[in-house]
Amino acid sequence: MLDRTLTRRSLVAGAATMLIPTRVRPSELDRLIAAVDPDLRAPLRGRVDLGGTPLSRATLAAARNSIITPRPLPAPPIAARRIAGVPGAPPVSLYVINQGEPGTRRPAILHIHGGGYVLMRADDTFPQLQTIARAHDCVIVTVDYRLAPETRFPGARDDNEAALRWLHREADSLGVDRSRIAVMGESAGGGHAAMLALAARDRGEVSLVAQILVYPMLDDRTGSRRMPRTGIGEIGWTSAQNRFGWGALLGVAAGSSVVPSGAVPARVPDLAGLPPTFIAVGSIDLFVDEDIDYAHRLIDAGVSTDLMVLDGAYHGFDGAVPDAPVTRRFVASRDAALRRAFTPGGWRRG
Repeated sequence: MLDRTLTRRSLVAGAATMLIPTRVRPSELDRLIAAVDPDLRAPLRGRVDLGGTPLSRATLAAARNSIITPRPLPAPPIAARRIAGVPGAPPVSLYVINQGEPGTRRPAILHIHGGGYVLMRADDTFPQLQTIARAHDCVIVTVDYRLAPETRFPGARDDNEAALRWLHREADSLGVDRSRIAVMGESAGGGHAAMLALAARDRGEVSLVAQILVYPMLDDRTGSRRMPRTGIGEIGWTSAQNRFGWGALLGVAAGSSVVPSGAVPARVPDLAGLPPTFIAVGSIDLFVDEDIDYAHRLIDAGVSTDLMVLDGAYHGFDGAVPDAPVTRRFVASRDAALRRAFTPGGWRRG
């Protein structure tokens, strides 16, 4: 069991949001909170930092240092591993949660953490992932991919792809059924998961049973070429933060006419052949429109797709209020999607 003490890093609302304070006028605060599901309002009352000022290279180190990593749960166990990266890339750090005995055949999740492409680490989500691993009796591999802007695309995707190939190759020793591997991520992790699913489809080396995308960050044009409606993306993760995160990953300004191929899932023209997909997003999350658009395109491409839009939910709501009824509904739907993915014939493949 990997045992870590509490550090100065903190998981905020599951997506490294609300990190840098900016003052909000009382009238503006009332307007923002009025749009929120009443059960999700408690963490917002009395705050002056609902949206946050834009992330920048000058503030990034402080933002990273402000995150406190939660202690892992006593079980299931966590093992740190170091594997080879793709050719020409450095080794990749990852963690295996709930590893099975060699020869057993548990389903598995390749998990990718969030953080706007620029924040967080794999160990910031240990308690959440341990809970999922126990609930589904599955193995979870979570990747400490390289962050932007120090590493631009395709560095993080290469790390995630190396981890997926390793999980598939080492399935027997990890107690994993290589025919039941899903990819999952939240926020930027959902964007990385979508990128990885596209790469896996194109490579044809690993077949995924599902992609579980939780308020995924899919389109660099949101907040740059396409501004959200009033009330959307003002709590948790903003247009300004989104521009910084995407620009850091891509190496060009968010919304540029040309971006690296495969880096922005929403810009990939053909979504056919992707695995069954679950997408969940809040109705006032910055990503709501791009996530709905992506779900529509998946459906049009013949991909089995579940879309859940949670009224009055902001970015990272599930981490902010884990016991709220809306959070419980989301968790129940996500878990139902995982059960379908892990049950042979449980989710129709397009």
